[in-house]
Amino acid sequence: MQPTHALRRRLADAALAVIVGALVVTAAAFDDGTTALDYGLIALGSLALAGYRAAPRAVLAAATAAMTAYVLHAHPGSLAALPVLAAVHTAARVGHRGVAAAASAVFLAGFVAAGPTTQEVMGKATLLAGWFLCALVTGLADRNWRAYLRQTEQRALEAERTREEAALRRAGEERLRIARELHDSLTHSISIVKLQAGVAVHLARKRGEEVPPALLAIQEAGGEAMRELRATLEVLRTDEPTGTPALLVERARAAGLAVALTVTGDERPLTATVDRAAYRIVQEALTNAARHAGSAKVAVQLDYGREDLTVRVDDDGNADPTCPPKPGIGLTGMRERVAALGGTLHAAPRTDGGFSVRAELPLGEMA
Repeated sequence: MQPTHALRRRLADAALAVIVGALVVTAAAFDDGTTALDYGLIALGSLALAGYRAAPRAVLAAATAAMTAYVLHAHPGSLAALPVLAAVHTAARVGHRGVAAAASAVFLAGFVAAGPTTQEVMGKATLLAGWFLCALVTGLADRNWRAYLRQTEQRALEAERTREEAALRRAGEERLRIARELHDSLTHSISIVKLQAGVAVHLARKRGEEVPPALLAIQEAGGEAMRELRATLEVLRTDEPTGTPALLVERARAAGLAVALTVTGDERPLTATVDRAAYRIVQEALTNAARHAGSAKVAVQLDYGREDLTVRVDDDGNADPTCPPKPGIGLTGMRERVAALGGTLHAAPRTDGGFSVRAELPLGEMA
């Protein structure tokens, strides 16, 4: 079985820690007077790097404390700074630049205080200060680069989703246009043909004449054409959902949105109108969250009550609670759907940030 991605990352982190430790231990082996305590401090400071992804600040503290104690005790060369340099870089990469700068200063102070302040020691300390500055800068640059890549990926996903929505909207508009054209032209023509054939059959029978088979065939074909045309118009005008709210949540997660779905109450099949309204409300709320909430966390809740279904979608994005949203097409459509079912809709910014949509849909059949 192939190792998982997480396992491969842990193995790579462990390998990095071992390599750094091996370099520092090798340098220490050439120094006279290196004790078992020194090797223990090197091992602690180096092997701690294996956990930098999970706890970068703890790793930085452990590496700085161990290697500072090592330089104060053994007075080694500049290579002893390698574990601290790696820890400073990883801490800066996740945004802890203040802590990383403080750790750099602590180690440099220990390095200078380890022995008599000579020109050689000050030169090494200055060189190390430059390396620590490079570690900070490269960590911050890596953080900015990864943020740029995430933002670019999100924009690409948003653009793709927007294109798909625009294509679906255009397809729906075209279906409705075709349905109107068929209804206004073809339906009228077929109705006239069927009516004329029916009148001719009636007159022939009234006069006692034999009805021509072709005329009966025209009458029957006209009726069949009308039935098929009505069925076609129903298909063209349909607005049935293409999935469930759970499927919408999965699609949103795949697009990079942090969404959690909670279902409470006695879940059961819904009428077609309520099911369609719930689907469209969740769809529109997730679309708005993806567009306007930034890197928000979204909570979707479906509460099945005895007499109504409560649909709630909350995000913790950047909506301003003092600036109500403008009633666009999406919110207007939600309100119309909920009003048609006799329900209530509340859609507004939250007081603690983000946006909230809450719809209560009666479960009974509408009169």
